[in-house]
Amino acid sequence: MQCQNPRFKVSTLSPLVAEQKLKIYVRPASPRDHSTVEDEKGISETMADTKAVTIRTRKFMTNRLLSRKQFVIDVLHPGRPNVSKAELKEKLSRMYEVKDPNSIFVFKFRTHFGGGKSTGFGLIYDSVENAKKYEPKYRLVRNGLDTKVEKSRKQLKERKNRAKKIRGVKKTKAGDAAKAGKKK
Repeated sequence: MQCQNPRFKVSTLSPLVAEQKLKIYVRPASPRDHSTVEDEKGISETMADTKAVTIRTRKFMTNRLLSRKQFVIDVLHPGRPNVSKAELKEKLSRMYEVKDPNSIFVFKFRTHFGGGKSTGFGLIYDSVENAKKYEPKYRLVRNGLDTKVEKSRKQLKERKNRAKKIRGVKKTKAGDAAKAGKKK
C-alpha cells in the first residue's frame, strides 16, 4: 500500500518481518557492576549482593565558624534505584576518616532523571556536641541524636489563638499559660 503524498513512503511488512523488528535485546550486566564499590579516595571492596556505587564530593569547604566540613555529594549508582543514607554515611566516614559517624549528616538527595546518579549535600562536624549545637532540630531527630516532642494539633491551635490576643514580649509567656492554667 502506497501513500498518495510523495514525501511519505508507507510499505506493508509481512508478519514475520514485523515480528523480527520488534525483538528486544537485553545486554547482560558486566562483572564490574556486581563486584566492586569505588569512591573518590580509591577505596574499593567486593560486594556480591549490591551493585557498584561511586561517591564523589565537590565544592568542598571547611567552615571553621560552624566547625564543620561541607560539600556536595554526587553518587553514581547504575543499576540501583538509590543508595541509603546509612550506607553513604559509612562510606564518607571511611573516606574522610571520621571516628564517630553520628557527626555526619547527609540530606537533600535528588535522583537525576533516568536514574543512576543522585546529588545531595553533606556535613561532617568536628564533634557530636558541635552538631547538636548548630544543626536544626529536625535533622538531629532524623539522625537519632534528639527526640521529637509530640504535641497535639489542638494544643498548637490553642496556643496560637492565645498569642493572638497578646502583644509584644508577653507572647512567649502565652504558651506557658496552658501549663499553669488560663490567666487573663
